[in-house]
Amino acid sequence: MNASVPPQAPHLPALDRRTLLKGGLLGSGLLAAPVAAGSEAGFSHGVASGEPGSGRVLLWTRYVADQPTTLEWQVSESSDFATTVAGGTASAQPDNDWCTKAWAEGLRPGTWYYYRFVAPDGSMSDIGRTKTLPEGPTERFRMAVFSCSNIGFGWFNAYAHAAAADEFDCALHLGDYFYEYERGTYPSAAQTIPGRGIWPAQELVALGDYRERYAAYRRDPDLRRLHQLYPMISVWDDHESANDSWKDGAENHQPDSEGNWGDRKAAAMKAYHEWMPVSDANWAAYEIGDLATLFRLETRLTARAKQFSLAEILSSGGGDAEKTKAALVAFRDGAWLDPAREMIGADQQAWLAEGLKRSKGAGKTWQVLVQQVLMGRIVSSPTIAEALPKDVPDYVRRRVLSGAMAGAEGVPFNMDAWDGYPAARKRVFEAALAADANLISLAGDTHNAWAFDLDLDATPVGVEFGGQSVASPGLENSLPQIPAETLARSTVESNSQLKWMDASQRGYMAVELRQGSATSEYRFLTSVREKGAGLAGTKRITTLAGSKRLT
Repeated sequence: MNASVPPQAPHLPALDRRTLLKGGLLGSGLLAAPVAAGSEAGFSHGVASGEPGSGRVLLWTRYVADQPTTLEWQVSESSDFATTVAGGTASAQPDNDWCTKAWAEGLRPGTWYYYRFVAPDGSMSDIGRTKTLPEGPTERFRMAVFSCSNIGFGWFNAYAHAAAADEFDCALHLGDYFYEYERGTYPSAAQTIPGRGIWPAQELVALGDYRERYAAYRRDPDLRRLHQLYPMISVWDDHESANDSWKDGAENHQPDSEGNWGDRKAAAMKAYHEWMPVSDANWAAYEIGDLATLFRLETRLTARAKQFSLAEILSSGGGDAEKTKAALVAFRDGAWLDPAREMIGADQQAWLAEGLKRSKGAGKTWQVLVQQVLMGRIVSSPTIAEALPKDVPDYVRRRVLSGAMAGAEGVPFNMDAWDGYPAARKRVFEAALAADANLISLAGDTHNAWAFDLDLDATPVGVEFGGQSVASPGLENSLPQIPAETLARSTVESNSQLKWMDASQRGYMAVELRQGSATSEYRFLTSVREKGAGLAGTKRITTLAGSKRLT
């Protein structure tokens, strides 16, 4: 097998029992029978792999039975499994919602493999395909990068496109794998695409709630196919627990009615570790030969301080323009800069700083942050208010004017991003500069597409590729009164670090690392409201090694 070229993808026809029976595939191990909610049995949710290394990878499946069951797992270089190169057993138990994982070790670097699970009765899981990371000289590495996949707003055409492209070494998911809201909230009942309703109906609070939401999402055939074809490196963001979560709470958590935040957070984290092909480590590094190190960060639940409220700062002026301006200036020069406010915490910061030095010292070209929220600085443009039509609702005009007022004083509008934690961001940037890193930040969260030059006090630090969402709506939904092109242009003009953005399209990023350059190709879909929609267009942005700037 040519280790650098993807082998033939396991066949996965339409999830239709008649098609499966006609093709003789039920029970063949290529595709387990589709399962309806509440009628799960056997291999219910396909397979997945993750945490790739040069000699190992983590395998996942789910097997529902009436008692704990020991499964056999097999790894081969061919889809017929004529010869197995690794194997072992794993136990599916109700304590882990019948999910099970196993490390396949002793594998060759930079090599594609097939894998499957076998039950005691001889039934088989889907056949999965995975790949180990390279060692030594590495010319190219390609990643499909996703974030923000709200099933109610549309079809997962981004997953389908990346799977069909069959051109990546791995997939990255930067968080908001699902959303915790009750049915009819986000999206509303009117906004929900027919056939894309969520389960369970209630907001996720207890462990069983989070498990059911994972089960519902993983029934989506495009997500299931993506997991089947590529190893995934994934991080949680806020919606895997609750909106705007932080170490000790969340905007969407009400202790009086929803109980203790620690219990809810623990439930969300347990379900994530059960259902995702991830290790128990909250942060980790992945070595891509001599080409790069990927640093998977945790910015949400272990150390993050509570977000500032821009609305509270603005309202403290009592409606008086001068008092409001004074409040913004006092905040900008005071509480906003508090060095005690953490985003990743001292332990993770020390680990990252040492890792950046080690990666650069080993001669690796790129140091890549795989994380959740934007590092680039953004303030609201004062010209956006001028673009508002005369008949815009008063609440929209007030919101836009408030953002412009804050921006005029240098106060950013997204306090949930790194913009709300400038001292913590500075510590990361100082570590990157001390290591002389070729830093790339990959971020999701905002639903829109961005490209930044990152700097610290005018000293170039690196670049950031911020990815658009898989399905969740962006600024075109929150500010529909302003043309998306106008909004993007005025935002770029008002922010020196921001070099480009798109404010209205869904899709994913195809990120390619080479020894001399790194490129993000932003792939935009024609629609998420129609299943199977193709690409509307692309935008390629590149940085050259050593430049710490976008070209």
